[in-house]
Amino acid sequence: MKYYLGVDIGTFESKAVLVDGEGNIVQSAACPHKMIVPQAGWAEHDADVNWWGEFAKLSNEVISKSGVKAQDIRAVGASAIGPCMLPVDENGNPLMNGVLYGVDTRASAEIAQLNAAHGADNILRDTGNALTSQSVGPKIMWLKNQRPDLYKKAHKFITSTTFIVHRLTGRYAIDHYSAGSFGPLYLPEQQGWSDKYAKNIVSRDKLADISWTTEIAGHVTAAASAATGLAVGTPVLTGTIDAASEAVSVGVLQAGEMMMMYGSTIFIILVAPKRVNDPRLWYAPWLFPGQHASMAGLATSGTLTHWFRENFAREFSDPKEAAIALAMEAAASPVGANGLTMLPYFSGERTPLHNPHAKGMLFGLDLTHTRADVYRALHEGIALGTAHVTQTFAEAGVPPIHVEAVGGGTNNQLWLQATSDTTALTQNVRSKTTGASYGNAFLAALGVGDVGKTDILKWNPPARVVPPVSESVEIYAQKFKTFRALYERNKDLML
Repeated sequence: MKYYLGVDIGTFESKAVLVDGEGNIVQSAACPHKMIVPQAGWAEHDADVNWWGEFAKLSNEVISKSGVKAQDIRAVGASAIGPCMLPVDENGNPLMNGVLYGVDTRASAEIAQLNAAHGADNILRDTGNALTSQSVGPKIMWLKNQRPDLYKKAHKFITSTTFIVHRLTGRYAIDHYSAGSFGPLYLPEQQGWSDKYAKNIVSRDKLADISWTTEIAGHVTAAASAATGLAVGTPVLTGTIDAASEAVSVGVLQAGEMMMMYGSTIFIILVAPKRVNDPRLWYAPWLFPGQHASMAGLATSGTLTHWFRENFAREFSDPKEAAIALAMEAAASPVGANGLTMLPYFSGERTPLHNPHAKGMLFGLDLTHTRADVYRALHEGIALGTAHVTQTFAEAGVPPIHVEAVGGGTNNQLWLQATSDTTALTQNVRSKTTGASYGNAFLAALGVGDVGKTDILKWNPPARVVPPVSESVEIYAQKFKTFRALYERNKDLML
């Protein structure tokens, strides 16, 4: 029997699955962790502990518990949160915590500096992306400006998946999709690193080698074998960012197909028929040659439900018990949350606002409102933020044709239905919502030639659909006007 290992390192949890040749999950494991927030606007992970340490732990766990021989694992696929910025020394050891993706907004000054030096329109034209908190180039520049001693010591500047692949194989590798987020260092037309905007940021030799996601980056070394339980010589894919693996896991393959990922943040990927140059959205080459991706993401989504439970449901010691109880309460609150509207910008906002100073708001309170109304308004606020994004895709000329929902949040029926109703889009949920780790296992099978791309549709068939409810669509269409007006009228105060 052939097996494939898929591991994903997420914002708050790492997951691993061991999958057989028919797509069945024979063993899985998970490990929670926390995001490090040293100060407002910063978001970090300990790369040794959270990225490599948890990869090794979970790999050992699924192999030992499954009883599968390590030699029968045909290939390894890994993904992690991204894009991240991690400086490492000549031995690949981290020089600091990994700086996370767009939720970390520390490089705002560097973004302004680069735009002033090169012209925001020029950068957008050449890279397909406006510089935002999602861009890695400004974060490398931040390190140069603010931590020059660490900058000088750095042998490479890498992202999370590259760090894991290097620990497994000894090679620094990054896929085109991830490299596309290293703006303004990657030029899509050249499909490679460029010096055009890199002056005063970093030299190309300090960046990882670029290849396609399913290309073999290398093979498990003896040291990595001892740490992970994998057999020496097992092929390791180049890998990608977790959201892309998540999209693959639910069969997002063709132009017009969209993934809606419900996690600590909402992340959206649309496989596009062309390169989309819109400053409100992100662009990257898709995982396979000749394809394009247009992306968007909210700054806080599932994170808000954690925040609410920790602060306003302290009578529950068990987080799962709290989630169930709050969901039941919120279900009793009517669509529209009895007039409450929440702006979910608790960590600024990514797309389409790209405003690190955006603030959360709760509007419309009176003495009749309950915890249930507020919790429902929280979910509706996230859903309205998602609707703002899908509207932006339509305005950019690439409306979604087919939507696949995935991630732990798909178990939250209130959140799922509110999103269908605010966006007026039907969402499809597949039988396996495991997400990126499952997608990585499939990519591993694809990378060694054991499956074709469309085989994911057999591995993970449809389970249910969540269509919009027409009455709710009308209510939310009015509520969306309030939602947008609240931000536009108050954004000057959000400093």
